[in-house]
Amino acid sequence: MNIRKATSADMPRVLELIQELALFEKEPDAVVITVDDLIRDGFGAQPLFEVIVAEVNQVIVGMALYYNRYSTWKGKTIHLEDLIVSKEHRGTGAGSALYNQIMHIAKEQGVKRVEWVVLNWNTPAIEFYKKSGATVLEDWYTVQLDENGINNIIK
Repeated sequence: MNIRKATSADMPRVLELIQELALFEKEPDAVVITVDDLIRDGFGAQPLFEVIVAEVNQVIVGMALYYNRYSTWKGKTIHLEDLIVSKEHRGTGAGSALYNQIMHIAKEQGVKRVEWVVLNWNTPAIEFYKKSGATVLEDWYTVQLDENGINNIIK
C-alpha cells in the first residue's frame, strides 16, 4: 500500500469516494461539488484543502481530505473533513494508514489539535478513534447554516 499526496488528476476518483461516503452516511444526494470544483479549490493559487490517497497496485482505494483551521484556544489546527476507504478495501489497513499519515502531517506542521466529526451511529469508527486516543466530545453539537439559511439572514 502506498500513501501519497493527491494530484489534480486524482480528483475524479476522489469525487467517487466522496460520493461513496455520502451514500454510506445516508445522504446520497448531498454532494453537489464537481471534479472541476475540487481541482479549482484544491490546486489553485491558494488551495483550500489538501488530499492524501491510499493506493493498492496504483489504484486509489481511499482518501483523506483536510485543511488548516485556527483555534482561539489552541492556535493552528487541522480539520479532517473526510477519510474514506472504498467498501471493498475496508479492513485492509488503508484507513489506519491514512489516519496515521494525517497525524504525521499534524506533527510536522506543529499543530495543537486535529479535529473531525463522526456520526453518532458509526460505532466502528467511534471505537477506532477512541482506541487511538482521540476524545469523542458528546456534549458539543455541530451547527451548520446552509445556503438558503445564509440568504434568509442577509435578505
